[in-house]
Amino acid sequence: MRRVATLFSALTLATLSWTAGTAAHAVTSPSHLAPSAQGTSISTEEQRAAVRFWTAERLRTARDVTTLPAARTAKLADPAPTTGERVSVPPLPGPTAPASAPSPRATSPTAWTGGGLISTTAGKVFFQNASGGTFACSATVANSDNESVVLTAGHCTVDAATGTGYRNWVFIPGYNNGNRPYGTFAARRLFWDAQYVSTRGNANWDYAFAVMNTLNGRTLADTVGAQGIAFNSQTGRHVHSFGYGGSAAEGNGERLNHCEGNEFADAGRPGSTMWGIDCVQTGGSSGGGFLADFSGGAGYLIGNISVSAGTNEYHPTLGNEALGLYRQAGAA
Repeated sequence: MRRVATLFSALTLATLSWTAGTAAHAVTSPSHLAPSAQGTSISTEEQRAAVRFWTAERLRTARDVTTLPAARTAKLADPAPTTGERVSVPPLPGPTAPASAPSPRATSPTAWTGGGLISTTAGKVFFQNASGGTFACSATVANSDNESVVLTAGHCTVDAATGTGYRNWVFIPGYNNGNRPYGTFAARRLFWDAQYVSTRGNANWDYAFAVMNTLNGRTLADTVGAQGIAFNSQTGRHVHSFGYGGSAAEGNGERLNHCEGNEFADAGRPGSTMWGIDCVQTGGSSGGGFLADFSGGAGYLIGNISVSAGTNEYHPTLGNEALGLYRQAGAA
């Protein structure tokens, strides 16, 4: 049975001191980023060390970070914008994506058997917090100018209580039962929304982008393809979500699962601008992609798994701030 860590536990651990001999990443100065952007830069040596760090045993014992509990959305912040420039970037086919096939409708977490681009572009994230604890989340490759960006959750990249970015951050596309069919990609930059930290974890801003290093001379998207991504997009549509939930019914975090449903606005928390579906994945799915216009294994990312409440899971909307953050990541 995999261990599951609540976000509160992860945040508490992150406030402890660094272990001996470990250097913290420098937080990038906000003056060098888009107005709402913060992040970390990761040295080449740290990237190499991260790949070496993630042995098969450490992958197996990493704790699945849960989605944000409802209480973490209670603190009010400026509402995320609901209007702005509508921008969409199409999917990028991958050279190795298996052929798509019919997959059953999933009103509860269901193993993804449909193949297609999502089977190579969805993957698992592994990282360490400041006290040395090891954790797992989910992420999805997003088409970008540098062909190196993944979308994930803010709470999978940074401790909102301290603003400290996580370390030894890697992404394994197509992860399945410990296998790394396309290798292990190390992050060289992490970008999160400054408002996620300034509000100490308001889920309206719980999105983040990671810029991955090349592997064997090839970019991430050149290796596995990339999903499309859309900003300030229409809400209330039929959407799919994908992640590596850690429950026994979901394969203990060892396989890709999906949910689907018609979006509805989050009416349960004051100030929430999130949208959700009547299906919920468990710990480890945090950061997994919500996609609209999904067909044949490809679609457009419109958010990431962030909050769970009862039988529902919710995603932050990708508005103007997320667009600026994405552009910053794509230019890095």
